[in-house]
Amino acid sequence: MSDVPMREVVQRGLWFEELEEGVRYLHRPGRTVTEADNVLFTTLTMNPQPLHLDAAWSAGQPFGQPLVNSLFTLSTLVGQSVGQLTQGTLVANLGFGAVAFPHPVFVGDTLYGESVVESKRLSSSRPGEGVVTLAHTARNQHGVVVATASRTMLVWTREAGERASAAAEASDHGTESSG
Repeated sequence: MSDVPMREVVQRGLWFEELEEGVRYLHRPGRTVTEADNVLFTTLTMNPQPLHLDAAWSAGQPFGQPLVNSLFTLSTLVGQSVGQLTQGTLVANLGFGAVAFPHPVFVGDTLYGESVVESKRLSSSRPGEGVVTLAHTARNQHGVVVATASRTMLVWTREAGERASAAAEASDHGTESSG
């Protein structure tokens, strides 16, 4: 064993400076949707739509089977981007726009997410933060686009984010030792 302390690397998203316009970030692994996912998400969000919950009723509808709740699809798409793009570097989501579901998702489909940085600029009112707009796309296992969304968010610049992380860590250690 060496007396040299081991270097530590904490998983994180990208700082404002690291996000590149026009780059497609592919989020892997994919996520195969189960019936439990669809039923749980739909009931947790108090959505009584039989198109998501009633297989017998859905069999008589245009798609012949239950559809996966579209907000589950959107949530999964955004969630897939977190580890690669915004984990620990996001200040806040500012909003979503232009959400579309051009093709249905069914139980058993696998969702693959991707994001493109459409624009970015430093915030004029919040020093140390930048405004970034992403174009998110979800495709199924056949490469068919099943969801698209625009998302605008605040992201830390590296210097401000590292400073905020260090302050939070110091605060956490102070709390631990005071108990």
